[in-house]
Amino acid sequence: MNDDPIPISLVANYMFCPRRAWLESVGERVDSSQMSQGAYDHRKVDRGRSPSKTDNDGDYQSISIRHEEWGVSGRLDAARLTDDGVIVREYKATPVKREMIVTDAMRIQLALQAACLENMGYHVARTEIFFTTHHRNVEVPLTPEDYSKAHTAVEETRSLINSETAPEPLEDSPQCMRCSHAGICLPEERRLKPVSRRVMVSSPDNQVTHLATPGAKAFCRAGRMIVFKDGQELASIPLDTIQGLQVHGNTDLSSGLIRELMWRDIPILWCSGTGRLYGWAMSTYGPNGLQRAEQHVASQEGRLGLAREFIIAKVHNQSVLLRRSDKGNPIVERLRNVEKTVANTNRWQDVLGLEGEAASLYFSQFPCLIKPSRRDDWRWNGRTRRPALDELNSLLDYTYALLLADCIRALISCGLDPHAGFLHSSNRNKPALALDLMEEFRAPVADSVVQTVVNNGEVRPDGFVQALGSVRMKDGTRKSLIGAYERRMNTELIHPIFGYKASWRRIIEIQARMILGYLDGTQSSYRGIRVR
Repeated sequence: MNDDPIPISLVANYMFCPRRAWLESVGERVDSSQMSQGAYDHRKVDRGRSPSKTDNDGDYQSISIRHEEWGVSGRLDAARLTDDGVIVREYKATPVKREMIVTDAMRIQLALQAACLENMGYHVARTEIFFTTHHRNVEVPLTPEDYSKAHTAVEETRSLINSETAPEPLEDSPQCMRCSHAGICLPEERRLKPVSRRVMVSSPDNQVTHLATPGAKAFCRAGRMIVFKDGQELASIPLDTIQGLQVHGNTDLSSGLIRELMWRDIPILWCSGTGRLYGWAMSTYGPNGLQRAEQHVASQEGRLGLAREFIIAKVHNQSVLLRRSDKGNPIVERLRNVEKTVANTNRWQDVLGLEGEAASLYFSQFPCLIKPSRRDDWRWNGRTRRPALDELNSLLDYTYALLLADCIRALISCGLDPHAGFLHSSNRNKPALALDLMEEFRAPVADSVVQTVVNNGEVRPDGFVQALGSVRMKDGTRKSLIGAYERRMNTELIHPIFGYKASWRRIIEIQARMILGYLDGTQSSYRGIRVR
């Protein structure tokens, strides 16, 4: 039972949509154009002054308030002390073409603010809303019914956030079209059917930034990440445009930069010069703490349905990539038969066995992905574990590490633990769930990138070096591969399930949230990505 005061903003979110309030309560945070506008409009009232009955000025901004009996707290945008009592003003931003409508959620918010002030010993003379977009002030008279509804909303919100079950998303609701949380709630996608009306969510065009120059050093200055080497500036990148930071090999970060990225909730991942992922850093306060605990229980118990879907989608995508490159290859049909068999398995061990059989078949034909004119230049000794024994395996190892990093970022963003998986074992301290999630993306993303850079001549066999029997990429080859991978991740395609356009990076995050939905009970099943 959580007895902490409930934020007034959370009650207002509950009035708009219970599921949005739930997402806020479990730590889901989003940035949208309207939220950014609201923060900008509040800049003048966030200076913070505490009210005093003896203050001669009488104007106050950003005032902390609380109702002890109701167990609710919040902050006033602005208030003025008059001879008749306190005048409460709330600032609201609306789209330019939208009318100045005082919604039920706004009335409840004002009623809660007024109730808090009354409980603190102040008489409220008037409540009003200033619509910043229209620069107009609207008085909102409150009735006893408004106060009664506000108290009821507090109790319902408390019951909601203390529940162990997430509320169902709204179905076919116009509210979803303007909701800032639609991109993480995925209200229509939960049915795992084509989405008839795509939810449009404003989001900055942020990218994953890679630091791959050996010996470079990065630090933070004036809201930018500055990269230097040998006294020369290599890059200057606004921190606001960084979605994630990946550090390759011998590249240093300042403690100030690390701290700033943690404050901004931007994950950092480190990998070796050969692509082996070493670890990551993330903010302490991630979302969905209870769901993360339940994930560990489910991982221990096992979820065969999830394990099957990961491998069914993986084998399907392997057969599609092979068919596209070599239509008459008989292995394609054998892979399809394995895919059908996996769907009917009832044991986790059988799923793993069939996955190994499919991998053996697929990689036996991997040279077929390479153009005949280039095959002689690229030797293939079969798929080998690290260290890579040939150039193609070196490319695959590195691209799989890049894909694993993206899967980790996607899982972290929705609060899941990358280590507690359902197909791979956590016994060897590997990020099992991230390895689970990346299975369905290996062929259409990682293998496709390797196929592209080889067939297009972006990398050449002389771009590698031999080191104690293993093969490693030169610096130029590694940067070309990273560039090709990022192009692939930013490529938009028609989502195989939902029917709208999305980038591969966004699709990975959607799948991570589909796993979360399956675990928290808002979805009946999970379906992997199957390309056509």
